[in-house]
Amino acid sequence: MTSSDRQLSGQLVQLRAHAKLTLGLRVTGVRDDGYHLIDAEMVSLDLHDLLTIRTGEVGLTASGPFAAGMPLDDSNLVARALQLAGRTARVHIDKQIPHGGGLGGGSTDAAAVLRWAGFAAQPDALVRASRLGADIAFCLVGGRARVRGIGEVVDPLAYIERVVTLVIPPLVVSTPAAYRAWDELGGPTAQGPNDLEPAALAVEPKLRRWRDMIGDRVGAAPVLAGSGATWYVEGERANALGDLVDEGARVVVTRTVPMTVSAATDTQR
Repeated sequence: MTSSDRQLSGQLVQLRAHAKLTLGLRVTGVRDDGYHLIDAEMVSLDLHDLLTIRTGEVGLTASGPFAAGMPLDDSNLVARALQLAGRTARVHIDKQIPHGGGLGGGSTDAAAVLRWAGFAAQPDALVRASRLGADIAFCLVGGRARVRGIGEVVDPLAYIERVVTLVIPPLVVSTPAAYRAWDELGGPTAQGPNDLEPAALAVEPKLRRWRDMIGDRVGAAPVLAGSGATWYVEGERANALGDLVDEGARVVVTRTVPMTVSAATDTQR
């Protein structure tokens, strides 16, 4: 336990960890170490996990609709974020964001912990955070931003309010697997806004069925969120897509939130 944790022993804090949505993503190259370079537009959503942090204790627990299958050992990004920050605490995650869904579920939890531990959204801190996970740097900044490099270059953009409907199928896509598939496919540029979509479809062919079911119901092609497996369409389309719940999906209407909301820390309890 650090001296800071001893001084704050027993303190209880709740943090919102907002989902990330990638509106557009181009893969612009590959570094010598194998990491992929991107040029992306990302936004924070009001869909969020809720983290409860208690100092003076240790451990990681989870509940909620997407807690099943989530690692609760030192491999979890929250545990790794605590280690990076040199802090100890017991953390409970109310998991409302799917893991393997392309919405930055693990990254935003880690970013919330780093923010609580005093990481500022400064260039050196963003580089350190990106070494844990490429999306963590954006999640530290939040709001709306252009994201480049491997994710560590985050340039805030003016907030634009928008409503989107997410369709979260009962599928998981590994981001590293999607990037490997992108390499194996020869580095394709997608016709739509997301260069990883063809690669994700190669990794998980069942995504095509979901894409087609969504498109048939709303009359427009959905966009894959990051590496998937979540699809999204613009606007409030819950009525048109609600029957997909019977197919095993979760349909969520959500909206973007500004940096002042996504980067906020809730009050001490």
